[in-house]
Amino acid sequence: MLMYSHLATVVPCIFIGAYLLLSKKGGKVHRTLGKIYMILMLLTAFIAIFLEAQVGPKLVNHFGYIHLFCLLVFWTVPTAYLAIRKGKVKTHQRKMILLYIGAIILAGGFTLAPGRYLHEVFFGG
Repeated sequence: MLMYSHLATVVPCIFIGAYLLLSKKGGKVHRTLGKIYMILMLLTAFIAIFLEAQVGPKLVNHFGYIHLFCLLVFWTVPTAYLAIRKGKVKTHQRKMILLYIGAIILAGGFTLAPGRYLHEVFFGG
């Protein structure tokens, strides 16, 4: 159940985040979708904490290296939000690009590694 909740929050982020990075910045649509994206990313990371690592070494018999991306999300989302609220546009942009590359592209890529759930879904057991 947790895996499906995780996927339900992260899959929209793939598309919303890409749209936000490629579209006009600062308008009402960008701000609204940006808030949705940030909330979904925080939910995604929160859910991911409860998913046990399936590949590689584990800390406390639960956490794996991929859980470090949760820390990236928990740091980057609030600081990017605060940056834009303070008018620090370049800081906000850098953080949001880092978030997308790190938490969507890199973490997403790692989920396709052998032994992980999505690897089995896409490439078979």
